[in-house]
Amino acid sequence: MSNDFLNVFLNEMKTNVNGFIAVAVTEIESGLSFGNITIDPGFDPELAAAYNLEVVKAKLNAVKALGLNQDIEDILITLSNQIHIIDISPNKKFMIYLAADASKANLGMTRAVLRKHKADLEKNLA
Repeated sequence: MSNDFLNVFLNEMKTNVNGFIAVAVTEIESGLSFGNITIDPGFDPELAAAYNLEVVKAKLNAVKALGLNQDIEDILITLSNQIHIIDISPNKKFMIYLAADASKANLGMTRAVLRKHKADLEKNLA
């Protein structure tokens, strides 16, 4: 995988998501961090992604246990002043964890930016 491509992706998120706080890309199976970036030195995106990986694994297991023939597109966590979106790749190999300021972020636009870049990211992380 090209680190240049990952850096471009991380910076695209930083530049194109209103209210951007942080983003991390993490392998689901191992928890390995492919990369992360933040504008808030007090916010550790790698640590946040590691904790949220447990949410992803639990939800993937629940979908399987319930026999649902569904894919998880994303998981939205709304805090009092932040939104956290966990976007899962179609191949379930990695997740994108994104945090943004709720007063500045547009949820629809943020999801659109993630979708736009997720397919290319999946090709490069395969």
